[in-house]
Amino acid sequence: MGAALVTGVGRRRGIGAGLVRGLAEDGWDLALTWWSAYDRRLGLAGAPEDPELLAEELRAGGTRVVLLEADLEDPDAAAGLVGTAAALVGPLDALVMSHCESVASGVLDTTVESFDRHYAVNVRAPWLLLAAFARQLGPDGGTAIALTGDHTVGNLPYGATKGALDRLVLAAAHELGDRGLRTNVVNPGPVDTGWMDDAVRASGLAEQPTGRLGTPADTADLVRFLLSPRGAWVNGQRLFSNGGYPRGRLPV
Repeated sequence: MGAALVTGVGRRRGIGAGLVRGLAEDGWDLALTWWSAYDRRLGLAGAPEDPELLAEELRAGGTRVVLLEADLEDPDAAAGLVGTAAALVGPLDALVMSHCESVASGVLDTTVESFDRHYAVNVRAPWLLLAAFARQLGPDGGTAIALTGDHTVGNLPYGATKGALDRLVLAAAHELGDRGLRTNVVNPGPVDTGWMDDAVRASGLAEQPTGRLGTPADTADLVRFLLSPRGAWVNGQRLFSNGGYPRGRLPV
């Protein structure tokens, strides 16, 4: 299929891991990036060796994988990541941005430091990645996808910056279409990747008409379609892959 850079692949049970497992099945060469300090800071379920274990799993199936840990809060790291990935796996045909900064806080208790970090990771880094990706595209073009979310109440900096991310990625479909770039945004709704407790899980299930919560594989199925030739006519869209979960809400 080609070569893809996928961000936010630090935990084997995360959405990013589900994405790359699916892309590996489709024959993509993969450059994976993550930032372990973020996972530790939030206490997310996982282990420091998860990226290497995931890479070993994918390589065992014949997939070419390189690992590139990067702090996307650092503009130099974000700007240089595409070039590094391309040097190791070849010119990139796809960019999938599944990383984020997400620390819950509201209008009155969000700090400037936290807001700025959310902006750097969730908006500035995707802009730098997307611009670098577009500049290295060949005559066949390429596809960029970003994962987004709706939550704003009690999660102000995350929600505000994800809104900016949406506009950024969707604008690129029009501004950079002459480079053969196709872009879409995917909202997976609430997916239990280890951050939910029993109460949150029950709340989510009560709102979910399908009777179950989403999985990383559910998100991967849509991303795989969008990166395939059959998805080539889908462009400049904000897509919901959430099983019908009410938009703008998260389980609490």
